[in-house]
Amino acid sequence: MSASDAPASQYLLRLYIAGQTVQAQRALANLRRICEAELQGRYRIEVVDLLESPEVGERENILATPTLIKELPPPLRRLIGDLSDREQVLRGLEVIPQGGGTA
Repeated sequence: MSASDAPASQYLLRLYIAGQTVQAQRALANLRRICEAELQGRYRIEVVDLLESPEVGERENILATPTLIKELPPPLRRLIGDLSDREQVLRGLEVIPQGGGTA
């Protein structure tokens, strides 16, 4: 399989949390729901618990949780919060254009 055979928009998403809090669980549920609806099969979610791996938080400069980082496709994007604003998440992931969405 060559690089040109790979899906054009494969998303690698890292969700940084600090323990299994209600807000962390809500963020993960919201992210999964959005990805299943919009990115069918074109995404991978990795969850990093900073209580278990605090050095990762320092290395990635995570100042608040939950924080979602879109690693792929470039450019890197960060979203902070429980990801309940679907339109904001889609814009942050660049699934819809910055000016897109309906009022």
